[in-house]
Amino acid sequence: MSEMEHEPFHRGELAAQQRWRTADLWDTARKDRLLWDHIPGHLLARVEAAPFFFLATSAPDGSCDCSFKGGGPGLIRMLDQRRFAFPDFDGNGAFMSLGNILLNPRVGCLFIDFSDGARLRVNGRASIHEDGPLLDLFPQQHRVVLVDIEQVVPNCARHIPRLQSLA
Repeated sequence: MSEMEHEPFHRGELAAQQRWRTADLWDTARKDRLLWDHIPGHLLARVEAAPFFFLATSAPDGSCDCSFKGGGPGLIRMLDQRRFAFPDFDGNGAFMSLGNILLNPRVGCLFIDFSDGARLRVNGRASIHEDGPLLDLFPQQHRVVLVDIEQVVPNCARHIPRLQSLA
């Protein structure tokens, strides 16, 4: 991990680590191993192959929304190790995720592979694009969301159920 611009944990996380006695687990070596500022090269193809992910957003008042984003493999396009894009498919017209992004660009993305339990949390800042070259990545879509990655956290596969494919 390259040096982060700020501490990897905020006050609440640090307080929780102290309260439940896990602060000692987070030495520099563990932070470097488990907190990244980009998606490593060996995981880029895996992220692009993800058929879905979960997107968390929040409004400026703190109210949250988590939505399922599906579309099959090719849903995600990695532009480089620090940026990816995905299309906004027309849905119910409520624009809960995009509305939140318009007011608060911070997003959290959770990728889970239920076949082997691998999961990856990606946090960053999103922007919405209605024209320009990003739209060329997803023909026939009206909007594309670009995520500038700030933090990537790989998680262990423990507690992830192994699901069988319906295909």
